[in-house]
Amino acid sequence: MIGKLNHVAIVVPDLTAASDLYKRVLGATVSRPVELPEHGVTTVFVELPNSKIELLHPLGAESPIMKFLQNNPAGGIHHLCYEVADIKTAAEQLHKHGMRILGDGKPKIGAHDKPVLFLHPKDFCGALIELEQI
Repeated sequence: MIGKLNHVAIVVPDLTAASDLYKRVLGATVSRPVELPEHGVTTVFVELPNSKIELLHPLGAESPIMKFLQNNPAGGIHHLCYEVADIKTAAEQLHKHGMRILGDGKPKIGAHDKPVLFLHPKDFCGALIELEQI
């Protein structure tokens, strides 16, 4: 069902400093910040030859990643994103296996303007998983 690793998301306390670190120190190509109000985050993508790093920062006090940052003030890995060919088929297969999809269970449009779902970390070895339709 899953395809390649699309990105690894890292929550950061300072998006500008983190972007600069990847650009200046590691020489990576870094996107401009994009606010995603529906997800409560501001995101920046670091382009790699075989994948991406997504830098996440809370967008407002009600951001779902605010608690993560409060518990991890220096930031940390938040989720892994895998590509799927058909998100609805993937959701059906997950339900058949008793896996939990977070939120209302329906795909939302993610940072790449494509449908995404998040899977409960307790069902996947403690890791928050995002599926993105390619």
